[in-house]
Amino acid sequence: MPVADSVRLAMPAEAVDVARLQRRAWGRNPALATALRQISADESVRAWHEAIARPPLAHCRVLVAIGDGQVVGFAVTGPSGDPDAEADHGLVAEFVVDEASVEDGHSSRLINAVVDTLRADGYSVATIWIPSDADDLRHFLVDCGWATDGAHREVGPDDEEASLKLVRLHTDITVATEA
Repeated sequence: MPVADSVRLAMPAEAVDVARLQRRAWGRNPALATALRQISADESVRAWHEAIARPPLAHCRVLVAIGDGQVVGFAVTGPSGDPDAEADHGLVAEFVVDEASVEDGHSSRLINAVVDTLRADGYSVATIWIPSDADDLRHFLVDCGWATDGAHREVGPDDEEASLKLVRLHTDITVATEA
């Protein structure tokens, strides 16, 4: 019997799938591809297994999008560590949907589950850092009600060719109540 398309917490056995998706997504970006070469596929799987099985904080969660019984996307949520963050700011640390599955509604299901998870964990604002050239992801998030907040940063080694320019988006995730 086929599994319905859905989003749920990742299972430790899915660390391989999450690592595979991350490596594929990161491999398309030159700065991230450089970082990928620093860690083996096995190390990546072990790190994801640890993040899923024993998250570093109670509010750190790995969610997976399931399509046709397979992991087709994942997201990581937790508290924001940004210096300007307030206690009620949650972070989407990773948001990856396999390119072949983007048009199947998995991105929408995953971002909705991310917001629901952050809200359930007590956050009222969600933030995400994305590459400045990730136009498709930015357009998707803006269509979902996110907006840039002016924050930006550059990460990576001092070598400019390998650095990654990031912009931060945010959204209010409080539930509106009727008067």
